[in-house]
Amino acid sequence: MTNVDAAAVLRLLSRRPRLLALGEPTHGEESLLEVRNTLFRQLVEREGYRAIAIESDCLMGLVVDDYVRSGTGTLDEAMARGFSHEWGAFPGNRELVRWMRAYNEDRPARDRVRFAGFDGPLEITGAASPRQALTALHAYLAAAVDADLLPCTGQTLDRLLGEDDRWPNPAAMMDPAASVGRSPGADRLRVLADDLVSLLEAQTPHLIETSSREDWHRARLYGRTAAGLLRYHYWMADTSPGRMARLLGVRDSIMAANLLAVAGQGPTLVTAHNAHLQRTESSMRLGDLPVHWWSAGALVDAHLGEAYAFLASAVGTIQHRGVGTPPPDTIEGVLYARPDETCLLDPRDLGDATPAARVSPWYGYAPLDPEHVTRVDGLVFVKDARRSPAG
Repeated sequence: MTNVDAAAVLRLLSRRPRLLALGEPTHGEESLLEVRNTLFRQLVEREGYRAIAIESDCLMGLVVDDYVRSGTGTLDEAMARGFSHEWGAFPGNRELVRWMRAYNEDRPARDRVRFAGFDGPLEITGAASPRQALTALHAYLAAAVDADLLPCTGQTLDRLLGEDDRWPNPAAMMDPAASVGRSPGADRLRVLADDLVSLLEAQTPHLIETSSREDWHRARLYGRTAAGLLRYHYWMADTSPGRMARLLGVRDSIMAANLLAVAGQGPTLVTAHNAHLQRTESSMRLGDLPVHWWSAGALVDAHLGEAYAFLASAVGTIQHRGVGTPPPDTIEGVLYARPDETCLLDPRDLGDATPAARVSPWYGYAPLDPEHVTRVDGLVFVKDARRSPAG
C-alpha cells in the first residue's frame, strides 16, 4: 500500500497507458473528487496527459472545453451549461475546471489540456432530441462540400425532427409505445445520419484542409452522437425481452466510442463510475429478468489492450448515506482496518482468499465485486467519504 500519487500509479502499472481510468463507487462524494483532482493534476503536470474526460454529456462538455482551452465564457457559465446530471454543482468539479483553465492560461495551444464529456446526451428517464448533433453535422458539411453530395437539406432535417420535446418522453422508459424511435420520421433520420457520417469520412482530407483538424474532430463527435441517439431511441421503442440490455449496451458503446476518439488525440485521463470502466461484463436484474451488457471499459480494453489501465475506487464509510463500517471479511473491511485515510493498493496484495461481497444499504453506492478485482490494475481506497457541500 502506498499514497495515491502519479509516481505510485505509474510504478504500479509499469508503463504509461494511453487511457488511464479512475473509477468511483458513487458520485459526488467530495473526498473522492479531491483524490481525483490531486492525482489528475500530477498526471497532467508530470506525465504529459493532455485530456480529462468525465462521465457527462459529450455535447454539453464542449462548453467546458471552450472555456478551459480558450477562455470562452466564464467559470460560472461553464459549470452551469457544461455538465449533465447536475454535476456542475459539485465543488470538486468546479475546482477541476478552474485549475484546467489556470493551467492552460499561458501555454501554447498544443500543450493545453482538453476537457471532454464522454457520455451521450442521456438522462436516467430519457434521451435528448438528436437535433443539436444532427443539424451541427449537416451545417459543417454544407459549408464545405458541394450541395449535390448532401443527402438532404437542413429544412428536411428540421421537418423530420419535429418538436424537440417529443423525443425525451419520460414515459417511454417504461412504455415503448410512448417512444418516437421507430416512427417513419425517425427511421428516415437514421438513414440520413448514416449518410452524413459516411460523407464526413469520405471527405476527410478536404474537410481538414478547408476547416481544421479540430473542427473535423468536433464534427465526428456530432456524427457519433446523432447516430447513437437515434439508435438509442430506436431501442426505446422496442418491445422484445432484449430491450433493456440493448439500451444499456448502446449507452456504453457511445461512451466507448467517445473515449477512443479522445484517446486517439493524445494521452487521456477518464473518471466515471466503476461500473462503466470495468473490464468485465456488466449485469443487473430487472424484476426476474437478468440483463447483461459490455461496459465502456470492457469495449475500450478490447480495442486498446495494454494501453488501457483501470484504477477502481472503494470507500469505507459514507455516514451521511447510512453506509457504516464495512464488515471485516469484505475488501472494504480489510482496507478499513488499516490506518491510512487514503491509499493505493495492488490488488494482488489482497492474497488468494476470496472475500465476501459487501452489501450496500444505499442504492447510490456500489461496493467492489470481489470477482471483478482480478481485472483491476489498482485499488484507490478512501476510508471515510465526505458529503459534497452541493448536497
